[in-house]
Amino acid sequence: MTFDEWLGLSKLPKNEARMLLQYVSEYTRVQLLTRGGEEMPDEVRQRADRLAQRRLNGEPVAYILGVREFYGRRFTVNPNVLIPRPETEHLVEAVLARLPENGRVWDLGTGSGAVAVTVALERLDAFVRASDISTPALETARKNAADLGARVEFAHGSWFDTDMPSEGKWDIIVSNPPYIENGDKHLSQGDLRFEPQIALTDFSDGLSCIRTLAQGATKYLADGGFLLLEHGFDQGAAVRGVLAENGFSGVETLPDLAGLDRVALGKYMKHLK
Repeated sequence: MTFDEWLGLSKLPKNEARMLLQYVSEYTRVQLLTRGGEEMPDEVRQRADRLAQRRLNGEPVAYILGVREFYGRRFTVNPNVLIPRPETEHLVEAVLARLPENGRVWDLGTGSGAVAVTVALERLDAFVRASDISTPALETARKNAADLGARVEFAHGSWFDTDMPSEGKWDIIVSNPPYIENGDKHLSQGDLRFEPQIALTDFSDGLSCIRTLAQGATKYLADGGFLLLEHGFDQGAAVRGVLAENGFSGVETLPDLAGLDRVALGKYMKHLK
């Protein structure tokens, strides 16, 4: 069987089949096009068949390949962390737009480290901390920081309660917390079935972690510092309300490329407390 024949017989969408075939053959996309008439070695075909079956069973391509591109860089991913999504790039852009020179950023619930590592690489002057309650997630984030050459301080713990004391105040506290409501049908559909539930849902109303972050952030933010939170497309008004209730000023929601509410932010002004 040739590479082209395998692609033609695959039950997967053609772009996914090509990605898997590139992975097992170690061919570039161009090589796959120019050498498609060649016979597939048995070992390559068998491995491609196994990976294709995993995908047909619903497993995310990112977990099968072990990588996902985010902000133009390749991040290691596995079932211990959420798969970075394009929508979260808006969270990074919002951080970069508000980060002062030599600023300090704390990414809580870092997962793969996509946000923290990207900020550290885009702003070499910044001090960046990343924390997570999951030890396996932190190991993944540390690997990504090391592989990509990012200078990030890592801490283990639940939200603000970590094994690294907070020395000084933070200009930005950022998080993509669990915000899917318990029992939401999406948790049992598509890629979400394979991702860590603890990183997807708060097992409550979808706002409990956001409340915890809003309530605690004022103790750690510098005067004039920002709290930035990613949230669900239908949670904009609710999250703005939580920020306002906790004394944040200039509360607003930023949309994603689809025009849906995606990032909420508020400014901490000490004299207004």
